[in-house]
Amino acid sequence: MAKQDYYATLEVARDAPAEALKKAYRKLAMKFHPDRNPGDKAAEGKFKELNEAYDVLKDDQKRAAYDRFGHAAFEGGGGAPGGFDFGGGGGLGDIFDQVFGDMMGGRRGGGRQRSGSDVRAQVELSLVEAFTGAKVPLRVPSRVQCEACAGSGSESRDRAAETCPTCQGAGKVRAQQGFFLVERACPTCGGAGRVVRNPCKVCHGAGTVQRERSLNVQVPAGVEDGTRIRLAGEGEAGGAGVPPGDLYVHVGVRAHDIFQRDGANIYCRVPMRMSQAALGAEVEVPVIDGSRTRVKIPPGTQTGEQFRLRGKGFSVLRSAARGDMYIQVAVETPQHLSRRQRELMEEFEAEADSHAKGSPESEGFFGKVRDFFDGKV
Repeated sequence: MAKQDYYATLEVARDAPAEALKKAYRKLAMKFHPDRNPGDKAAEGKFKELNEAYDVLKDDQKRAAYDRFGHAAFEGGGGAPGGFDFGGGGGLGDIFDQVFGDMMGGRRGGGRQRSGSDVRAQVELSLVEAFTGAKVPLRVPSRVQCEACAGSGSESRDRAAETCPTCQGAGKVRAQQGFFLVERACPTCGGAGRVVRNPCKVCHGAGTVQRERSLNVQVPAGVEDGTRIRLAGEGEAGGAGVPPGDLYVHVGVRAHDIFQRDGANIYCRVPMRMSQAALGAEVEVPVIDGSRTRVKIPPGTQTGEQFRLRGKGFSVLRSAARGDMYIQVAVETPQHLSRRQRELMEEFEAEADSHAKGSPESEGFFGKVRDFFDGKV
């Protein structure tokens, strides 16, 4: 089955800038993440496709190769993710070397694995936790160093891995394909450049075993929904002396019942009685840090008016600064009146109507209305 175009997978245009790619990936990754779609194989497959597409398009060199060659640029089993190896800073220069290496008499670096695989994980915070920062417990299934062989992969710790006799430690072998000479991962060592003669009975020479690790992730104050945190060295163990990969934690922030966030600013809707809005009042409102503050509302305030509280907003990531808080007034109409309240409201309405009709502005208005219904207009 043919692969879908990477740009179509991320739902972006082919000339989309890096920031647009990142934003589209975050949105779709959150939507199709396996943790949010347990047991949904279609969502799991879509999530893998998103990761594959973003892994290529976020890298300028990989993206340039994909734009030119399409999926063919990554077929054939080389480095990441396919035939052409973009690791170690080689980039498009490696493509040139793979195709014309022997003609030019040169050879670039080998294909040994430089670190273990990276791991992705997801955490979800409340808006308050995103404001204060939080230490979040996380259980990550990944490959860890084999304790039996201390990661060497060999039964004999004094004689662990040896240089691969097929690739001579390069991790790659060259093969002729028509007029072209291409490099592939060594079939003997799998690209590691080393082989284990007496493999460990626990890990079978891999140097790693599958385990579920527990760790605490410190999420800094001020994170936004979709923030990605990198924990260096907390990914999968590499085995046979290869350093571990990294752990990437994607942060999701749940919506709050009272506060709505926009960057570093926070909006809070405050309901008010008609009498408070008309006469003015001093109301107490909650603040995201857990405190409460009093706000003076002037007489005649209308629904939708906003009042700004400086420095009462959200934390700014890696800064002591804070945004602002905006109070949005919502004047509520009473639905259940007592007899006395109804009498007072009727008196108020009669007085207001009398005052309005007596004013020159309203007399002109009501006169036009009467003329219209009398057929004079």
